[in-house]
Formats: sequence, structure tokens, C-alpha cells
Amino acid sequence: MVASQPEHREPARHDPALGRVIIDEATLQSRIRELGRQITKDYEGRVPLLVGVLKGAFVFMSDLARAIELPVEFDFMAVASYGRATRTSGVVRIVKDLDLDLTDRSVLVVEDIVDSGLTLSYLRKNLLARNPVSLEVCALLVKEGTQRVESDLAYTGFRIPPDFVVGYGLDAAERYRNLPYICVYEGPGSG
Repeated sequence: MVASQPEHREPARHDPALGRVIIDEATLQSRIRELGRQITKDYEGRVPLLVGVLKGAFVFMSDLARAIELPVEFDFMAVASYGRATRTSGVVRIVKDLDLDLTDRSVLVVEDIVDSGLTLSYLRKNLLARNPVSLEVCALLVKEGTQRVESDLAYTGFRIPPDFVVGYGLDAAERYRNLPYICVYEGPGSG
């Protein structure tokens, strides 16, 4: 699904660092319900372990989990490849590892955004080495034309232009995660 690009600003926010809204709240929630229905169908008879990639995916994972009509379990990982920059450094490190054993589990990695694909490639290799029965990825956003490695995604929310975006869990220097929509960031470091 390709995100629409309305040329308006969200009226509740007058922050000059926030640009156009590329996915509004209603569109986000509608697509997440669709993803939840598809995951429910695909994982019927199994209990998926949702692995959220912190910090960005926590809002998406929360809404997605409620849209899945199956028992689910949760665990979280934190990886770093951006630091405080708006572009990936290309170096991935695990900041917080999983608490649960993945052996023989149906694992669904929940990712906020796929940019270069390097972080996701690293995560897949790392998690596959832990012997899950299956490992799939659900990414809310995929930036068009920025992948350096092929991203094998079972579920994709939206494809977006290669702009730096914030909102709905995504941040710029830890700010804007609480916005209920996704918009272009035009503040310091965005160019």
C-alpha cells in the first residue's frame, strides 16, 4: 500500500520542525486493522511471539497486538544504528536483548521503519540463529529507494518517500514519538 501525501499540516501542531503529514491517524489505524486481520489468518492455531524493536515500534506494536485476534506473547529488543542522527550509521549494535528463548517459536518481528535494510538484515540473521520455527517481519513503513539490502517482509503497512519522518513512535532526538500521525521532519539535521 502506498501512503497518500496530503499537503496540509496537522492543525493541532504548530511546530516549524514538522512538515506535511504523510499518513494521518485514521489511515494508520485502518491499515493496522487490516494487518491484524491478515496476521490472525496467517497464524491461526499458533501463538505468535511479537518481538518489538525499540524504541520506535512500541506504539505500532501496541495497536497491532490489539488488532490480532489470537493469543500473542511479547518481547522487546533495542538496537542502535542511528544514534541521534537522522541517517543510519550502518553499524548495528544490540542495546537490549530479548528475555525469551526463541527455540521452536513463531516469531514476528515488529519494526517501525525499514530504511537501508541493514538493521533488519542484521536482526534476521541474529534471530534465525536462535532456532525459531518461523521468523517473519511486519514493518509499518518502508522508505522507497533507500534499501542497500533486500528486505524480506511478510507484512508492510506503507511505502513512503525517502524523507525523514516522525510521529507514531518515530522520533528526532527522542521527540515527536507521541504524535498520532506520521509527518516529515524539517528540523535541525533533516537536510
